[in-house]
Amino acid sequence: MKFVKQHVVKAVAGIALVCAIALPAAAQEMKIGVVSLPALIERAPQTKAAMDALQEEFAPRQREFQAKQKEYEDLAAKIQKDLAVMGETERRNAQKEVRDLERDLARMQNEFQEDLNLRQNEEYGKLQRDMLKEVQDFAEAQGYDLIVGDGVLYVTSAVNITDDVLRAVEANFQATSSR
Repeated sequence: MKFVKQHVVKAVAGIALVCAIALPAAAQEMKIGVVSLPALIERAPQTKAAMDALQEEFAPRQREFQAKQKEYEDLAAKIQKDLAVMGETERRNAQKEVRDLERDLARMQNEFQEDLNLRQNEEYGKLQRDMLKEVQDFAEAQGYDLIVGDGVLYVTSAVNITDDVLRAVEANFQATSSR
């Protein structure tokens, strides 16, 4: 019994000590903000710049695909038009050529889409890392104690600092792009 009493006394003393330390810290004014990272990424100028760069990077392959698609459509139309006057061997060869071209076209489209998706994911990951860094820099510069992101179900405009961070992101982007 004496053993239990000693532990209870120690536990109460520990709780009292924690409360005595935590009370002044809780009494201090905390600066808390909420940032919607998806909204920030969507509206950031870096996102438009990254998407424009991707568009430029993949434009030659897009043009190549479109040329191959036009070639396929022209060949299919020509064969369809001449099908009645072709011999059996000529018809088989023409149909094989159309199937091969169609297969190449499908393969080309799949490869293009996979490569584009991979690069978009890479750029999106980089944008996320950059925006997190921007939020952290903003929070430190503005003296925030806590910034909350994903998982927020409701936030008032008083603590939603997404627009403030976006202005800082835009200013940083302008400063770095003007160099």
